[in-house]
Amino acid sequence: MNTSLQNTSVKYSDLLSEIETGQVKIPQFQRKFVWGIKASAKLLDSIMKGYPIGTFIYWRTNERLRSVRNLGNITLPEPNNGEFVNYVLDGQQRLTSLYAALKGVRIGEEDGKTTDYSEIYVDLLAVEDDEIVTTEIEGRNPQQIIKITDLMKGGYAIFKLYPEEYHTKLEYLKEVLTGYTFSVINLKNAQIDVATEVFTRLNVGGKALTLFEIMVAKTYHIFQQKNKSNDEEAIFDLSVKYEELSAELSASHYDTIPSATILQVVSILLEKDCTRKTILKLDKMEFIQIWDDACNCIKSSIDFFRGYGIVVGRILPYNALLVPFSYFFYKHKNNPTGDMKKRLEDFFWRVSLGFRYSSGVEGKLVQDIAKIDKIIANELPKYEWGVTVNKEFVESQGWFSTGKSFNKAILCLFAKQKPKSFDNNLDVIIDNSWLKIASSKNYHHFFPKSWMAKNKKEKDYFFVNHIVNITIVDDFLNKNVIKAKSPATYMKSFNSKNDELAETMKTHFIDIEKDGIWENDYDLFYNNRLKRIANALNKMIIPQETSNQELEVYEDSEEIINEN
Repeated sequence: MNTSLQNTSVKYSDLLSEIETGQVKIPQFQRKFVWGIKASAKLLDSIMKGYPIGTFIYWRTNERLRSVRNLGNITLPEPNNGEFVNYVLDGQQRLTSLYAALKGVRIGEEDGKTTDYSEIYVDLLAVEDDEIVTTEIEGRNPQQIIKITDLMKGGYAIFKLYPEEYHTKLEYLKEVLTGYTFSVINLKNAQIDVATEVFTRLNVGGKALTLFEIMVAKTYHIFQQKNKSNDEEAIFDLSVKYEELSAELSASHYDTIPSATILQVVSILLEKDCTRKTILKLDKMEFIQIWDDACNCIKSSIDFFRGYGIVVGRILPYNALLVPFSYFFYKHKNNPTGDMKKRLEDFFWRVSLGFRYSSGVEGKLVQDIAKIDKIIANELPKYEWGVTVNKEFVESQGWFSTGKSFNKAILCLFAKQKPKSFDNNLDVIIDNSWLKIASSKNYHHFFPKSWMAKNKKEKDYFFVNHIVNITIVDDFLNKNVIKAKSPATYMKSFNSKNDELAETMKTHFIDIEKDGIWENDYDLFYNNRLKRIANALNKMIIPQETSNQELEVYEDSEEIINEN
């Protein structure tokens, strides 16, 4: 069906009837009602003077969205199933103000205050350019003003309370309000992405809607759920479901996963595609029905990462990695073992080190689902991108920044080693809250930057602030013990406390006897650790020819890189 626009005119009585019967709703992606009582009075004053107040734009559809059910906090009925609903795309503030004032309702605010919209009055003495509608009545004669709500009720019982000279004017003012024609445009037969695009363009000064906000509105559903005694009403609210999932994942330190990634997982499971267009066209009931399964396979993926040593979500090279791994656990319920596990790990490192999801993510995810299918079938996928990990590659990509996928991949390698604390050989506790920024005290420059600036001035800062010079340590040690001391100095203090210091440092790819630590030899330390890191990464990759027949090249084995 083709999208169409229908221009209509609606009388006061019809407009209020549509609101009161639940035919007019405010979609969830609209901002909250923010107009005050004075702005509402100004709107009614314009109507009294016959001024245009703008057009209401509705999206007319029989879809059911997550909506701000009531205008303001006014309790209104829900429409019957199958009935069309007019979701307000433009005019929410005007429409709510109008309804609140004409019905005289009270609207509660977030700060606990309540505004009584019945306190809007018509000034019976107003002439020409005076304000006809006002909220300022202090010191006024009660017989020279009338509440809007009383004016709309009208009739002899109310008008007889006023001097007879005002009766004709009262009747006239009531007719002006009830006879006012409101302009409405109905957007009909439109998909939700079209409706939200219209909303975004109408609200160019506001923030563009996210895909998640649209899907929250689209997938909202109320249904009857049977329990042991009777039927009860249940609600699927994606925003609540996502909050619940995030709360569960926080216990695993993976609460940093964005909502967009969760939507991609659901879409891949349903359609093997996850473009914005595909997500917006997902069937609501299919989305709801697969939600629990999607959450479970996401949790299984995270359990796999954690078991592999990647114990926090913040160092995951790409959040999008959750998509193919969730697909794997959706299709393969058991934990992978043997060759299947090695191939899945190979996939992880090829994506992480090959900058796979740095651009064009959606299309690449679709391609990679086919590779996951191969792994599930106990086959080794063919990769169209090569991964060459050698000293030169690690060095060129190693400028330290926590936002770089390559650096995160190296941090995953460090975490996989289960690094030990320098002072007692106990596991370093890695937590998301520690790892937010590159200047975090848990990212320790083994040769401190300030010490290098004073003692190795000739060394280019690129090589100082390099992933090769980074270790993950306890916050306390970095701030209170190591500070800006040289490695030879602070390592001597740890050597006297930790009898297993040599083994401790191997978990950080450091050899305290061969790496020039006691001589503060940065070049020897840097080159030796660089080789070990490159060698360890190579062991993660299963060598093969890429689809363009370029053979991947690996660092030659040397004694120095085989020690760990």
